[in-house]
Amino acid sequence: MRSFAKAAGLLIALTPAAALAQAAGEFKTMNIIVGFSPGGGYDSYARALSRHLDRYLPGHPRVIVQNMPGGSSLKAVLYLDGPSAPKDGTMMTAFNPGLIIDSLLAAPGKAELRFDQVAWVGSISQDFRVCYSWAETGIKTFADLQKYPQFNIGAPAAGSSTYINAAELKSIFGVKVRHVTGYPGSADERLAIERRELDGGCGAWSSNPQEWLDKKKINPLVTFSADPVPNLDQPVPYAVDLVTDDMDKKVMRLLSSADPLGRPYVVSRQTPASRLAILRKAFDETVADPQFVADATKMTLPVSPINGPESERRIAEIYAASDEVRRRALDAIK
Repeated sequence: MRSFAKAAGLLIALTPAAALAQAAGEFKTMNIIVGFSPGGGYDSYARALSRHLDRYLPGHPRVIVQNMPGGSSLKAVLYLDGPSAPKDGTMMTAFNPGLIIDSLLAAPGKAELRFDQVAWVGSISQDFRVCYSWAETGIKTFADLQKYPQFNIGAPAAGSSTYINAAELKSIFGVKVRHVTGYPGSADERLAIERRELDGGCGAWSSNPQEWLDKKKINPLVTFSADPVPNLDQPVPYAVDLVTDDMDKKVMRLLSSADPLGRPYVVSRQTPASRLAILRKAFDETVADPQFVADATKMTLPVSPINGPESERRIAEIYAASDEVRRRALDAIK
């Protein structure tokens, strides 16, 4: 009887723990923090993801998208490990992959953040980056751009992908670039272009308004993506092919090495491994879901996903760059 009572007591004691363990895998809510203002490419991808992710998460939680612009999305990434953010995988951030290169080169104020030390969920799509001019400027080709007296281009901050591309135009190709920083997102930059405060931009081609493309309001000048750019219906030179110096090529490849992780998602580094595994599986299943792909296609958002482990492998390759290439790359974007 004593043995039975002991066993029964143990069962009673374990039942709440077992129930808690079973419920631990469920997600009551899920928050996606976008490091930019509403209306841009990062925001559009996150909202498309939010409409489908719940079907693959245990508990089928409500998925909420919140915008937290600042520091070219650095604020949103740092928030994940801040004191008020949950560390259980129920909050992930969409950010600009230019921050990866910025942290690699130890830019001032960014050295405390290393992207080989964050918990990677995955990326929805490669960033197919194109620099373009507003058609009213009269800049039609890359040669025209090199002769233009001053090309005003916007960016959230130094360290963003747009800023890096524009800096390459200036330092490697001699384009007379004037950086205008402080825009909270690409939607704000597009408004500035339409107002003629800016002369063009560098960014994901898929993020441009369809009206711009249909009415030929912008002229694509050069791409920083080695792969063909979806929905780009005219030949545009690849920037690396325009240089002959071997070190310049290495520098440009390093500065573009984070672009395949173009729409990345990470969670707090303190997230338990079991929860990260659940979230990664749900993410992978969502971005492969035909309904999600159809939704993204309707929004002209390319989908070429990379999973969490592969993201980590690519990050390790980026951080393995030689000191000489890093130094030259830092000089190129100053």
